[in-house]
Amino acid sequence: MNSKILSVDDPKSLPRALEILQAGGVIAFPTDTVYGLGCRVDLSQSIDRIYQIKERDQAKAIPVLIGDVAHLARVSAGLGDTARKLAACFWPGALTLVVPRNPGLPANLSQLPTIGVRMPDHSFALTLLRSAGPLATTSANLSGLPSPVTAQDVLNQLEDRLDLIIDGGPCPGGVPSTVVDCTGVDPRILREGAITHELLAQALGRDF
Repeated sequence: MNSKILSVDDPKSLPRALEILQAGGVIAFPTDTVYGLGCRVDLSQSIDRIYQIKERDQAKAIPVLIGDVAHLARVSAGLGDTARKLAACFWPGALTLVVPRNPGLPANLSQLPTIGVRMPDHSFALTLLRSAGPLATTSANLSGLPSPVTAQDVLNQLEDRLDLIIDGGPCPGGVPSTVVDCTGVDPRILREGAITHELLAQALGRDF
C-alpha cells in the first residue's frame, strides 16, 4: 500500500480520513503538538496495526484523543476532581490525563486499568475527532526516533505503512504533551512536556 498525502485544505481530506477510519485503517494527522497516528478506539486489529507501524512495545499503552468532553464516557470510567480541574484549564491543549479506563475498550489499547486522554488544540484534529469519535492516537514516528512535526517527517519514517497522511503544515507546538497521572490521591507528572509543573500547580491552587 502506498501512503497518500492530502492537504487539510483539500475538501476531500476529511471525508477520506473518515472513510479510512471507519473501514479500520490507520491515518496520520496534525495536532497542536506533533503528528499523530490514529485509528478507531474500538477496533483491536487497528490498534495492533499502530503497534506494528511504529514497531512499538505492546506493553506501552496507546493514548486516546477526543474532540468533545461528551466523548469522555466512551473511554473513561470516570474523572476525579483533579482531572476535571486540569481538563477545564488546559483542554483543548497539550495535556494528557491518565484516568480510569472504560473496561469495554480493547485490551491491547492498555494493559493497565488506566488510559491517557487528551483533547488537542488544533482545528483539523478537533473536526476529525468530533466526526469520528475518540481515536487511539500516538506520535507518528518509529519508536525511539524523533516525533514528527511535518507530514514529510512522517513520510520519511513510516514510508508506505499508512493508509493516509493529512498534511497540515508544521505543527505549531512541536513538543509532546505533558502527561499527568490523575488516578492517585495526588497527581503525578509522568512526562514533562508543553505544560509546566508550575502551570499545573497554579491551576490546582496547590503544589504537588
